[in-house]
Amino acid sequence: MTSQNIRTIDQVFTVAEAFEGAGVRLHRGFGPAEVPRFDPFLLFDDFSSPNPADYLPGFPWHPHRGIETVTYVLDGSVCHRDSLGNEGVITGGDIQWMTAGSGIIHEEMPEGTGALRGFQLWVNLPKAHKMTTPRYQDLVGRTVPEVAVGKYAHAKVIAGTIDGAKGLIEDIAAQPLYVDISLEAERSLTVPVANRDTVFLYVLDGALGAGSDEVVRYAKGAIVLFARDGNAVSVRAGGNGARFLLVSGTPLGETVAWRGPIVMNTDDELRTAFTELHEGTFIKDV
Repeated sequence: MTSQNIRTIDQVFTVAEAFEGAGVRLHRGFGPAEVPRFDPFLLFDDFSSPNPADYLPGFPWHPHRGIETVTYVLDGSVCHRDSLGNEGVITGGDIQWMTAGSGIIHEEMPEGTGALRGFQLWVNLPKAHKMTTPRYQDLVGRTVPEVAVGKYAHAKVIAGTIDGAKGLIEDIAAQPLYVDISLEAERSLTVPVANRDTVFLYVLDGALGAGSDEVVRYAKGAIVLFARDGNAVSVRAGGNGARFLLVSGTPLGETVAWRGPIVMNTDDELRTAFTELHEGTFIKDV
C-alpha cells in the first residue's frame, strides 16, 4: 500500500467581485495574474447571485480559441448557443465541458427570476491541441455518477475517479479530477491525488480546514491552492459541515499568450486569431 504524503497549503485566495460579459456581477477566484501557479487551469468564476439583475445581462456572442470552458450550474438556468448551430440549456446540476479548440463563437445567457448558482472553470489546452475540432461533453445532472467517499462524505464525480467512481467527462488533455464533495460536520477526509499535479478546492458551503493541521478557517468563497508535492489532500469540516469543489490537473508547462477569451502560446498566434475574427475566417471547417 502506498504511504500517504499529505500536501501542505501553498496559498489561499478569496473570490473578489468582477464584472464580465454585458455587465454580469460575479466573483472571481483566480485569473491571468495567477498563471502559471494554477497551470493547467486559467480562470475560476462563481457567477451565483440571488438577484437576477446581477446575472441577466449575460454573456452575449464572443469567441474562444485554445481553451476549454467548464460550466456547472446548481440552481437556475443558462441558455447556450453557438456559431456551429448548437444550442441548449444548462440547469439543475448539469455540466457543459466545451472544448473550444480551433474556435467557437457563442453566447451564454442566464435566465429566470430567482437565484442562480453556478461556476465556470477555464482549462488550458496544450499546443498540440489548440487547433483541434471544437466539441462538447454535456452531462445532465441526474446522470452524474455519485459515490460515498469513506464513511462521512459524498461526491458527485464530473471528471476523473474517486473511490472507484469515474466521471463521464473523458479524453481531456489535462487529465483532470473535478468532484463536488459534501462532508459531514466535524469529520475528516483524505483524497488521493497525483503527485505534482495542480490541486485546488473551492468552498461552496460551510467551512473547512485543509492541509496537515486541518484547523477550520476557510469559509464559503475561499480557494485553497495546495503545494505540488504530495499524493493526497486532507480536509476537515467545521460544525455545520462543508461542501466544496475539488479540482486537479496535470500542468502543461507551456508559454501562455492570453488576450480576452483567446489563449494561445505566442503573441503571433494571438494576432492571427484576432485577424481571422476581423476577416471572418475564425471558424474552421468541422
